[in-house]
Amino acid sequence: MMAPRIVLDTNVLVSGLRSWRGASFRLLRLVGKGLFQTVLSVPLALEHESATKRQSRSLGLTHSDLDDILDYLCKVSERRQIFYLWRPCLRDPGDDMVLELAVEAEPAFIVTHNLRDFAGAEQFGQGVVTPGAFLRHIGEAR
Repeated sequence: MMAPRIVLDTNVLVSGLRSWRGASFRLLRLVGKGLFQTVLSVPLALEHESATKRQSRSLGLTHSDLDDILDYLCKVSERRQIFYLWRPCLRDPGDDMVLELAVEAEPAFIVTHNLRDFAGAEQFGQGVVTPGAFLRHIGEAR
């Protein structure tokens, strides 16, 4: 059976780097272990970089630390190019690129803390779940 694909919303990445206690951190620790396949596009990678570096002090990480983390995420992720745009589609236009990537990588789960922002993703056949729900799906919940 093929490992499920996931698109990590930036809020999950930031949350996982902020606290070592929650489901976001547990999910990040499993990236690259073969239980699931992360999917990434250039725009999403740039958003991850921008958001984490803006918050580097509150995360307690240097830009160099973040470069290492982001480089690893890029290395182990399946890279996809988006050749179409449906914008605007979601409540928060900033989330449209996450949906577009998930549709391109179908089937894929969108893993986010902002489920309400992805209302409408189901019309594209995308599952939208929290980190905890995804960990339960793959049998890795505590």
